[in-house]
Amino acid sequence: MERNTPSPVVSSSAHRRGLFRENEPYAQGWLATDGPHEIFYEECGAADGKPCVILHGGPGGAINPTMRRFFDPSKWRMALFDQRGCGKSRPNASLDDNTTWSLIEDIERLRVHLGVETWTVFGGSWGSTLALAYAITHPDRVAGLVLRGIFLLTARELKWFYQDGASILFPDAWARFTAPIPVEERHDLMSAYHRRLTHEDRRVQAEAAAAWSQWEGDTISIRGPEARPSKFNEIDFAIAFARIECHFFANGGFFDEDGWILKNIEKIRNIPGWIVQGRFDVVTPMESAWALKTAWPEARFDIVWDAGHASTEPGIVDGLVRATDQALRV
Repeated sequence: MERNTPSPVVSSSAHRRGLFRENEPYAQGWLATDGPHEIFYEECGAADGKPCVILHGGPGGAINPTMRRFFDPSKWRMALFDQRGCGKSRPNASLDDNTTWSLIEDIERLRVHLGVETWTVFGGSWGSTLALAYAITHPDRVAGLVLRGIFLLTARELKWFYQDGASILFPDAWARFTAPIPVEERHDLMSAYHRRLTHEDRRVQAEAAAAWSQWEGDTISIRGPEARPSKFNEIDFAIAFARIECHFFANGGFFDEDGWILKNIEKIRNIPGWIVQGRFDVVTPMESAWALKTAWPEARFDIVWDAGHASTEPGIVDGLVRATDQALRV
């Protein structure tokens, strides 16, 4: 099918909106799965509001209070959950039965548990990958997609960030990232890190996890390392984050083929969509967002010129808040 050239909205720094007020969960708990995992979830906002599910990044990250603040708490019924092995979900850092497809099953399990027919799906970075994969798998359950920092989990993207690409822009941070890996193993850093992050010795895991997490933290924002999430400095979080992330990436996201998302994009083209992308995003460069918009011309495409990857950069906040407000009307 012939594609139209994307017509992006270029965000302005004038009259930007901020996050909504802080709000606390009105319900929370753990949801059993068919295996060893128990998924921690919480509900926030208005119990009678429009349903949405908020997907955190990583893989290997966790939910946090800021994620609730992209939605008007008086109008949205928000569901958030820690993905397998993450945050408060149990067991921590587990790789057992932890794949994209098992996470999609968890999203469906949570939807049924909460009695939701359809919901808006919100996700950034890996959260955008999971949101797109979920929507392709269950398009009849998705009322809208609000996505940030598009990551299609292709070999090209992984090579850019973990082998050759982003290293050119951040040679100082790259030196720290490669330091734990002997020179003779640096031709395949993903495999080298995977061996260490799955090592039986926790000390070996910890050294690798600290370097892996710092690399992402050092590149996440145009505001510099001070914008790095503080949790990256906590060793338990870093181990879970790095182990799970590397596990997914070393396995190509568990997709049947490279480029699986774009090859299946026809299944979601009738779903209302919003894409918010930082122009200077180094973690998930704009090429992927551009490719997604080209394949899905119906989606709104908002380029933020003075932003990188972090969801908390002012232009990204503005774009996401405006998107969730617009999603209320579809």
